[in-house]
Amino acid sequence: MSNLPNCPKCNSAYTYEDGSLLICPECAHEWTPEADTEHREDHKIVKDANGNILNDGDTVTVIKDLKVKGSSSVLKMGTKVKNIRLVDGDHDIDCKIDGFGAMKLKSEFVKKI
Repeated sequence: MSNLPNCPKCNSAYTYEDGSLLICPECAHEWTPEADTEHREDHKIVKDANGNILNDGDTVTVIKDLKVKGSSSVLKMGTKVKNIRLVDGDHDIDCKIDGFGAMKLKSEFVKKI
């Protein structure tokens, strides 16, 4: 059995060949193997503490109490963070938290809802 690449649209591992096309049965995306190597985006995949893939606009919760740098406040476990934005750098998530304002969080301290 040949090693076919995962679907670039939904990351499904169940892709198959049909002539010169690769097809994903889960999302019905069709592409050529050449297009897969030429147009593949080299973006970082960000995962939460449970291994779920995070996307812009997701809602997450904080899984442990976090000290806020430069303040005496603590971000409590279970705090819901809506409409996250993924960024490059040491902290993966840029967001606004009610009562705290703009913050940067590490993805290892949140879980997707």
